[in-house]
Amino acid sequence: MAVKSLKKLRGELQKKDKIIIRLLNERAELAVEVGKIKDEHGLNARDPSQESKVYDHLTKVNEGPLSEEALKNIFREIISSSRAMQAPTTVAYLGPEATFAHLAAQSHFGKSVNFSPQSTISDVFNEVERGRIHYGVVPVENSSEGSINLTLDRLISTPLNIRAEIFLRINHFLLSTRKKIDEIKKVYSHPQALSQCQDWLRKNLPHCSLFEVESTAAATRRVLEDKEGAAIGSNLAASTYGLMIIAEEIEDNSSNTTRFLIIGKGGNEPSGRDKTSILLGTPHAPGALYNSLEPFAREQINLMKIESHPMKDRMWEYLFFVDFDGHSEDDKIKKCLEDLKSRTSFIKVLGSYPRGEVK
Repeated sequence: MAVKSLKKLRGELQKKDKIIIRLLNERAELAVEVGKIKDEHGLNARDPSQESKVYDHLTKVNEGPLSEEALKNIFREIISSSRAMQAPTTVAYLGPEATFAHLAAQSHFGKSVNFSPQSTISDVFNEVERGRIHYGVVPVENSSEGSINLTLDRLISTPLNIRAEIFLRINHFLLSTRKKIDEIKKVYSHPQALSQCQDWLRKNLPHCSLFEVESTAAATRRVLEDKEGAAIGSNLAASTYGLMIIAEEIEDNSSNTTRFLIIGKGGNEPSGRDKTSILLGTPHAPGALYNSLEPFAREQINLMKIESHPMKDRMWEYLFFVDFDGHSEDDKIKKCLEDLKSRTSFIKVLGSYPRGEVK
């Protein structure tokens, strides 16, 4: 009886799969038509604000039992595949392959894009600025380690805009060709990863030697050559390099999160839940910063972040990176930015983009 019931249910699943495939292909045909219209009007194939609206719509219409996150993961690949049919998308990221920047890029763009690993953050900016790559993915801050100054430096001078942001939970895994943890004699990883796992390493591998390398992905490659070694890296690195996961989520801080920026040419239409990032300089006078922030209070604009950054060519003078709630096309934001021009010595809008979800 149980076998017959199982066979019947599997038959029903096949029927549903057939319907899903038909609908997916119909959706893909519509996406191709959208792509043609975008091409005729010179619009970008990818629109982060529109994709944000798609995900918001999915959340509203979802009645379960699939979770919101599961549904987004499924549709991310559907959208990625549809976008590839409209026009090939290229994405540069801080490499090599299987780094957390690579994982962040996949989590945002899906897998149906052409990924291009770069050696440095500057290389990511350069490839996109020169038009060889459509988008770049760069880390900008970590909840434990703070801001990435190399990214902030390039944001000051780049003509590119911030098109989106990604918050990626940083889960570290112990990876090796060995099966047992007591067979490990050496541990390789990026200095930050070793630092973020130091308590776990001290407790579980007190006699192991620790070796710093240029990236977590480089660590996994070292382990392929060193049979007594283990690497601290991502689960993507495990599948990419064919290593076994000896221990999962070994980071000392369970809320460790890195914020990544998507950089590219052009801008975004308002999505309804946006963030704007600007860069401003203030006169070298008492109360200048306070005076610059007054328009935000007057317009009741929520400041989400303000951070000083030294000017490389002027000792003891600073620029300020400011994130706030809203889109630069919103009326009150326009009014605020216009007022700021007379209160600051320098102002640059870095981009308005859909707010990322902190997971």
